[in-house]
Amino acid sequence: MTEVLSQDEIDQLLTAISTGEVDADEMNKTTDQRKIKIYDFKRPDKFSKDQIRTISMIHETFARLTTTGLSAQLRALAHVHVASVDQLTYEEFIRSIPNPTTLAVVDMEPLKGNAVLEMDPSITFAIIEKLFGGKGESGNKLNRELSEIEQAVIEGVIVRILGNLREAWSNVIDLRPRLGRIEVNPQFAQIVPPSDMVVLVTLETKIGEVEGMTNFCIPYITIEPVISKLSGQYWYSSVRKGTTTENLAIIKDRLESVIVELVVEIGKIDIKIRDVLALRVNDCIKLDNVRVKDNFVVKIGNKPKFEARPGTVGKKMAVQIVKVLGSRDIQEFEELEGGE
Repeated sequence: MTEVLSQDEIDQLLTAISTGEVDADEMNKTTDQRKIKIYDFKRPDKFSKDQIRTISMIHETFARLTTTGLSAQLRALAHVHVASVDQLTYEEFIRSIPNPTTLAVVDMEPLKGNAVLEMDPSITFAIIEKLFGGKGESGNKLNRELSEIEQAVIEGVIVRILGNLREAWSNVIDLRPRLGRIEVNPQFAQIVPPSDMVVLVTLETKIGEVEGMTNFCIPYITIEPVISKLSGQYWYSSVRKGTTTENLAIIKDRLESVIVELVVEIGKIDIKIRDVLALRVNDCIKLDNVRVKDNFVVKIGNKPKFEARPGTVGKKMAVQIVKVLGSRDIQEFEELEGGE
């Protein structure tokens, strides 16, 4: 709010100016307190802070899954965690990684375009050494390219890692990442123009005693179709989302594919093969110790579930069928309770 001077203050101010105590030029100067933000048109900010934070949370899940997967595959202690998430130009990313290196070009279906997964040579050779039965030490082999056998081995590791990426992105999009090719020279992996903006997820990776960096680079043009979903509000609403139409369709398809074998056992009898071969139409077989009022034994999945009198089998069978279809696998029949 502008300050209003009283008449006495105005008179004192005029007197000070006339006597020279106050310089009129200094009175005309105004202090500019506006906050000025430098904007570089060569590298514009494509991602907001909220989107960067969401990408970081997604890849924290990816890091946990990768830690578990690598530890199981290598039978050694492995640890992966997100070190930073930054936005920069693709040229800056290419210049920041060593040559040679392990650089996987990833198809980001159904998104258009590719991403790049780069593994530090020390991590690459530590993984290969461990899978070949060694101690998992990279040694002095960092300044060479991978042999054909080593490249085939590291491709299998990367394919497993990409499976974790799909699960980490599942709340945003049904991502189906697929390994395209592996390059050694970063200059041969020009997936976007050098001036295009990318988001770079840097993962600190430790295999045994060997430490290094794993970088996952996603161009803005690739991630643009789902950029609106990379917000904290959408992320948490997706995590808390309950039953959806898509989930119901998946459950329905699964239940339709379940085949349940139902057997109603009336009684038993031991009979010789030659007697079976001699059976003719209208022949009668007398069962052992079976009376008209005896209960039937109903089996589901070759497991006896309950006994029922004639006329009540239908109702009990319906109950058991509901239980079976509600189970996730035929092998879970043993967990079902018998009787009513």
